[in-house]
Amino acid sequence: MSASAEQETAPIANSRSGRTGSVFRSFGSLFGGSQNSGDRPHTPQDGDGYVEFGMQDPDRSGRTLGTFAGVFSPVALSMFSALVFIRVGYIVGNAGLYVTCCSSSSLRNSALHVMISRTLGLEFGGSIGTLFFFANVVGSAMAISGCTEGIMDNFGPRGHFVSGDSHLPDGDWWRFLTSSMINTLQLLVCLVGAALFAKTSVIILATVTVCLFATYFSFLIVGATNNTIPVPGDNILSNTTTFLDYTGLNATTLRDNLGSHYGRDYTSNGKQVDFSTTFGVLFSGVTGIMAGANMSGELKNPSKSIPYGTLSAVAFTFVSYIILSFLMSCTTPYFTMQNNYLFLMPVNLWPPFTAIGILTATFSTSLSNLIGSSRILEALSKDQVFGSLLNFVIHGTWKGNPIAAVAVSWCLVECILLIGSFNIIAQINSVLFMLSYLATNLACLGIELTGAPNFRPLFKFFTWHTCLVGLLGTLIMMFVINFIYASSCIILCLILVIALHLFSPATQAAQWGSISQALMFHQVRKYLLMLDPRKDHVKFWRPQILLLVSSPRSCCPLVDFVNDLKKSGLYIIGHVKLGDFKGIEDAEDNQQWWSFLDHMRVKAFTEVTLSRSIREGVQHLIRLSGIGAMKPNTIILGFYDSEAPRDFFQNGSSPYKTDDFNNGEIQNFPIRRDGDPKQFQIQEYVQILCDTLRMKKNLCLCRNFQRLDKNFISMSKHVKYIDVWPINIFNPTSGDPFDMVSLFMMQLAVIMLAKWKHLRVRIFLCEANDERTVGTFDTQTPQIEIFSKMKLEQSLKELRITADIVEIQEWSRDTDFSRHARTLKQFTAQADNVVLEDDDEVGEETLNRSLLYMQRANQIIRERSDQTALSFIYLAAPPKLSAPDFAQRSASYMELLTELTADLPPTILVHGVSTVTSTTL
Repeated sequence: MSASAEQETAPIANSRSGRTGSVFRSFGSLFGGSQNSGDRPHTPQDGDGYVEFGMQDPDRSGRTLGTFAGVFSPVALSMFSALVFIRVGYIVGNAGLYVTCCSSSSLRNSALHVMISRTLGLEFGGSIGTLFFFANVVGSAMAISGCTEGIMDNFGPRGHFVSGDSHLPDGDWWRFLTSSMINTLQLLVCLVGAALFAKTSVIILATVTVCLFATYFSFLIVGATNNTIPVPGDNILSNTTTFLDYTGLNATTLRDNLGSHYGRDYTSNGKQVDFSTTFGVLFSGVTGIMAGANMSGELKNPSKSIPYGTLSAVAFTFVSYIILSFLMSCTTPYFTMQNNYLFLMPVNLWPPFTAIGILTATFSTSLSNLIGSSRILEALSKDQVFGSLLNFVIHGTWKGNPIAAVAVSWCLVECILLIGSFNIIAQINSVLFMLSYLATNLACLGIELTGAPNFRPLFKFFTWHTCLVGLLGTLIMMFVINFIYASSCIILCLILVIALHLFSPATQAAQWGSISQALMFHQVRKYLLMLDPRKDHVKFWRPQILLLVSSPRSCCPLVDFVNDLKKSGLYIIGHVKLGDFKGIEDAEDNQQWWSFLDHMRVKAFTEVTLSRSIREGVQHLIRLSGIGAMKPNTIILGFYDSEAPRDFFQNGSSPYKTDDFNNGEIQNFPIRRDGDPKQFQIQEYVQILCDTLRMKKNLCLCRNFQRLDKNFISMSKHVKYIDVWPINIFNPTSGDPFDMVSLFMMQLAVIMLAKWKHLRVRIFLCEANDERTVGTFDTQTPQIEIFSKMKLEQSLKELRITADIVEIQEWSRDTDFSRHARTLKQFTAQADNVVLEDDDEVGEETLNRSLLYMQRANQIIRERSDQTALSFIYLAAPPKLSAPDFAQRSASYMELLTELTADLPPTILVHGVSTVTSTTL
């Protein structure tokens, strides 16, 4: 099925050919939607609800029905239902003429806003569609119950067409048996003759109309009588009274029938009747307004036939009900109408007219609902609303006829028939349909408020005001009809919403489209405009992360880790593709990335750019990612080393293992294999680092994350710490190592502590001698203490950071560390301030000494990392792009970092450029 945002909740197939058309699609387009789908082009082959708007020849496509036969007739028949001959007297006799006319008028007006739409999305749309399926099932049972009541009152004890003892046996179980036989007959018709029934609706309507007009004439001709209307055998009055009064046209009778005279319902064990019960029965007469839209696949011109046919049928049935109610009020005392719901037959000039009208109207309505419910169930299964649960419905289809769906609907109708009472079933039916109409108004109101350009209603009286009134009206009247039934239906709807949200396929949710997406877009845009970057304050800082990845296959643990690190901030996964725009399938590529996010279960966005070089593409991502005040402030990259990438999609022990990204021999997200050259060199990598810092973004380099096992960390009793090394190892005598970079490292460590609550943060306090004291043995020359433990404890207390402080003495005891400080600066951004001893080039001997120094620093860190889950290490700024011999310096810089982080636990090299901590919050 198509995935237009305007498609509706639960498609119903037309009964002629079995093609899954939709009552909801048609009304979505005519009463509350636009003509064309908003998310895919219209093609004549679409055939299930959209082809009606194309230019295809109706005769060639099998669309032969016009407005009268295709819309007017089925709508009028469904709205007459069992109500017209069986329950209008019950309503008038209890509620009175005034209430009946006012209720009928309001119901017909509210019915004009019927449109159940897929715009609600899979969860709400699917649940409402399911409830609409149940509503049709209950509607079918209600009509069968009315048909049975007519049969028993005509051919049962004291029946109008029986004499003596030759009558049908009556009783609750005999009525259930009769209803089951009618239901089984409908089952056979659905299996073999549904197409014939769809074409005979005009004849059936003509028959019902003739019977109705015969009733009108009978009211005008038949005079007063006292022994014409019998008391039904199931009425307790039958023990004391045999006949009920009939006055004929009488002003006194009319006056008495204007007001309400609520009595008791003899078909419901004498239950007291009130406004809610009469309204519930009356409302069941307008639930057939969608019957014409069921035939959308058969109509020559649905966009014209459905609105005109539906409105004319509503007007016709409204006038018919008003005339019938008025004539009843003028001729029949309310006591008679309360105690014999089939009093129309004895007062008819030819009583079989009424019997024929009851049987044809109820049977046709019941059959229509059974066909409709089976098609709804078929559509729910085809849409995979409940996943594979309803696959048996698809497999149980023969020659386009959903036999399995018909059988399921038949079984459910049988269950509803056990209730027995027509009036109770009518109330349940009304509540279910009202909930569907509530969702309809909610969908229309929501999409109107979002201002979606593709929402262009053709119905000229449509406004958001009428949607709001309809929504509130249906909600209130649901509870007026029956509080228990209304509450139960809403609870059932919520259960279905939750179940569909948890278990429905994500692909189907994407296909349907959802009004929640439009509403969220509307609200997000509004708040993004209100989010002013000029009002940012450090107290409310949070990481807004751009993670740059080469291939998702090799960085799954890092992607998962950064999802925890973002602390409810922005998270963007960026990727650079080398090349030009020729032959690029951007849409398909984006779908793969979104599927990757679903697989990883991370709350992130993806940004993929195309560029002639990796560096240029990264510049694009850093500058353009995000929107408004939601822009990345922290850039995270993987480490540049010679290790072969690990494919976490194919590794058997990987928690990220999947075959979803393999297409035969072709793998999505190709990975660099061992021995393959890299896409860019070390110099370009260091240039990217420089660009990041020049754009005032915090920088993180992640290494050894292929070793990260979150499950092991959470379960292990051996792993206890998150380590922070706030010393600039490239310049250990740089005054205050507890600077902006160190504070940024601590902030990140505390964020991860919130995820790994069983761990503790360790801060390693490293002290070093100033190079001016190296080789000096004068005790009067004090050592410059870089940072004291007491001062660190005080700073942590002000920042409300709980951490263990571990003192490291190697830097202060070993003068080589201090002596190397000046040499190591050559490889960083401070190189411009360094005057080299020999020449302006970085000598090999100097590099070798520096590598030995880094190996010793690595040993110090490694010896203390046995119980470490994660390490944060101070990252010195890379050499400036303007530095002499930048290529050589950048290569040396990366070689030193490689030695520093070798064989360590998962490690993040951090360089912060902005203040991220506050002592005032």
